[in-house]
Amino acid sequence: MEETTTTTPAISRRGLLRLSLGGTAMASLPGIGWAATGAAAPAFADGLPRSRPEAQGISSASILAFLDDAERGAFELHSFMLWRNGHVVAEGWWDPYKPERRHMTHSLTKSVTVCAVGMAIADGKFGLDDKVVSFFPEHLPPTVSANLAAMTVRDLLTMRTGHESMVSGSVWRPIRTSWIAEFFKIPVVYTPGSKFVYTSAATYMLSAIVTKTTGQSTADYLKPRFFEPLGITGYEWDVGPEGISPGANGLSWKTVDSLKLGILHAQNGQWNGKQILTKAWVDSVHAPHTKDRYGYQWWLGQHGAYNADGLFGQYSVVFPEQNAVLALNSALPPKAGFNAGILYKHFPAAFGATAVASEKDYAALKARTRTLQLLPPVKPTSSPVAANVSGQRFDFAENPEKIKSMRLDFSSAESCVFTMEDDRGTHKVQVGLRKPFEGDTTITGNKLHHEYQPEVMRVVASGEWRDARTFVMTWTFVESAFRDTVECRFSGPYMRFDRSVNVNSSATEMPTLTGTRAKT
Repeated sequence: MEETTTTTPAISRRGLLRLSLGGTAMASLPGIGWAATGAAAPAFADGLPRSRPEAQGISSASILAFLDDAERGAFELHSFMLWRNGHVVAEGWWDPYKPERRHMTHSLTKSVTVCAVGMAIADGKFGLDDKVVSFFPEHLPPTVSANLAAMTVRDLLTMRTGHESMVSGSVWRPIRTSWIAEFFKIPVVYTPGSKFVYTSAATYMLSAIVTKTTGQSTADYLKPRFFEPLGITGYEWDVGPEGISPGANGLSWKTVDSLKLGILHAQNGQWNGKQILTKAWVDSVHAPHTKDRYGYQWWLGQHGAYNADGLFGQYSVVFPEQNAVLALNSALPPKAGFNAGILYKHFPAAFGATAVASEKDYAALKARTRTLQLLPPVKPTSSPVAANVSGQRFDFAENPEKIKSMRLDFSSAESCVFTMEDDRGTHKVQVGLRKPFEGDTTITGNKLHHEYQPEVMRVVASGEWRDARTFVMTWTFVESAFRDTVECRFSGPYMRFDRSVNVNSSATEMPTLTGTRAKT
């Protein structure tokens, strides 16, 4: 992203408006690439010093054991960074993910939004016990129930709104009218403060309150107070109706930025000697406000740890007693519960006061993190069918996905161009046949991608012939958790089209579609 000096809404890469916030301050530094560990500098400047794990009381073997367990458990990791005592001690990115790439964070965004809430309260903009209805008289329903009238900012923070069920961000994303009005339509069945129900609607209202009381979107309010002091650049945040940051989701930033969020809290709100968040607020966010192990938009973990986390596995885990933070991005099924299993099996047990240095283990860790690979190399293949179908248009009958036609161009030995026409227009993906090809595409997953409908997504794509009639493509949307497998099977004048995704909050497969070759 180019350097920006304003936060003017721009067309979204993700479907809503976007705020382009900050530039990519990527300096070329000597190092060992984007899978680094130990004292070597990273491939771009992130402002954090490096150290060998053993120098900070962590054995390289314990980190390797964590990576081994994750691999055996079939957990799809995209990146990790481990920090202790002021230093990054280990880090790695599974190709094609890289340290300079943004990654969609989903509900990890909630823990960033609550930073703005704490700052606004410290600035005297509003209080914990202020009534939610008091901020938005223009959006209130004709009849305000007693329960709705009683709901406070504190109830939003602790997810005890009185609602009976959750509202996912995917429900409101297609709505272009006021989301504040949508919030007030939700029945407040229980007395606020009496029942925990996790819901993105609560965090959205916190963001709306920040905007109403400060005159700025949550993203703009945080820019000079949070993003800039921590050296967080090149991030993006969706903008919903009325210019309000969704709050509960929509923030994309780098792995190191999730790490910095955790470090700020591990340091009791301080950064480079400056108090960014008050210590009292940091203490409050990980206090056990409910029996459901929830603080103020942070989850409470084991052994005194607490974490920000997002759907499909984005984490910033703070270990305050050990002065350590673990950040990672991954693609986990919604019910996988990574933090409750493998993570706490290894951490904080790995954090000791001292660790015996082992050159063998340290070398093994460096080698491991240099060569992390998400997918096997592309295997060049061929099929006699390729020449027969290349450039041919296949038309589709009316279908729920509103796909009209497709074609594949195999005229190059290096790549295939897949073209699809639907109700949104014509979209292309260039697919590498000998090695993955990286580019932008306007093809989106929508229903397969948790209802995200971006204008453009970055994709790394490759394809192979599984057999003489079946061409299989892999589309890795590298700024998100999503990776699609797309299968085209040819038989006479027909093409059968199947598309599936690695993770989703609902269906992970599209219904099979069959297209017919257009008559020339």
